[in-house]
Amino acid sequence: MIEYMTVRNLTVFRDADLRFGRNLNVVVGENGTGKTHLLKAAYSVLAVSWEEGRKPNASSPTKTALQHRLADKLIAVFRPESLGRLVRREIVASPRCAIFVECEPRTMSLGFNFSPNSKKEVVFSLSPSQWVGAPPVYFPTRELLTLYPNFQSIYDGHYLEFEETWRDTCRFLGEPPLRGARAEVIAALLKPLEEAMRGKIVLDNSGRFYLKSANGTIEMPLVAEGLRKFGMLAHLIATGRFLDGGHLFWDEPEANLNPALVSQLAKAIVWLGASGVQVFIATHSLFLLRELELLLAHEGGGIDVRFFDLHASDTGVVVEQGPTVNDIGDIRALDEELRQSDRYMKLGA
Repeated sequence: MIEYMTVRNLTVFRDADLRFGRNLNVVVGENGTGKTHLLKAAYSVLAVSWEEGRKPNASSPTKTALQHRLADKLIAVFRPESLGRLVRREIVASPRCAIFVECEPRTMSLGFNFSPNSKKEVVFSLSPSQWVGAPPVYFPTRELLTLYPNFQSIYDGHYLEFEETWRDTCRFLGEPPLRGARAEVIAALLKPLEEAMRGKIVLDNSGRFYLKSANGTIEMPLVAEGLRKFGMLAHLIATGRFLDGGHLFWDEPEANLNPALVSQLAKAIVWLGASGVQVFIATHSLFLLRELELLLAHEGGGIDVRFFDLHASDTGVVVEQGPTVNDIGDIRALDEELRQSDRYMKLGA
């Protein structure tokens, strides 16, 4: 679990300290305030640790083993022209980007920095002595079920201008549903999602996904995009990917979903957090935020959650944070929706 992350001079951030909730973390902000960048930075650190630790005969972490792999991962996930392009530009002498991630247990914490001139070099201030045990999962704003067939093999064999998060998630999508004793537990967890989709996700031997319902089997490109996003989550749950905790990073999960499905989505997000997955979402949906508030209020404080509001200032993006929405003050990214509601109410007055 990530407990704390500090970033200095990362893209739009001059100085940000974030303390995360054990179960759920909700990042809200206008476009261009770095919501996705925070998710990608945390994801990259965890993904590199897990990828290195799962290699055959992997030894304990060393700075040498991590130095180039972390730089490569950051470049592959963020897609800058060079690593140094991630450093925030301002008029100071020798600015450096620094990222510190504190995890539980502490043996997985790490800190590093790099300069604007860095190509593929990072300098470690703290290196972990233990690899991350469970892989992080990153859901981009776009669904990936229709891209899955052959995407990973093409990505690995050619240079493609796609973020590596797409390839990483496709790797997990190729896993078959879990069988055996825990299958009954998974079936119970899948029920709400399958009710929302009115069907079940099926992966055939050719690597193509289908939605199987009472009305027949539909190939995934013909399924509504919002339902495909539910399908991604449903299939990964079916594989057992989230049974033993881990991390889920989800960028704008509400995109292309109608309000009824957003309500179901909020329930799935809260359930994942309550089941031991540390969830990070980035959103600017007032509807999703309110649905989460309603569900969390019903839980009666049983879920450790943190809210983050990002807004631009003259010195870089400012982060307001707290355990409730009220703790982060006025959320500027949602102001326009609230103003529209006021205008609509006046229209009917």
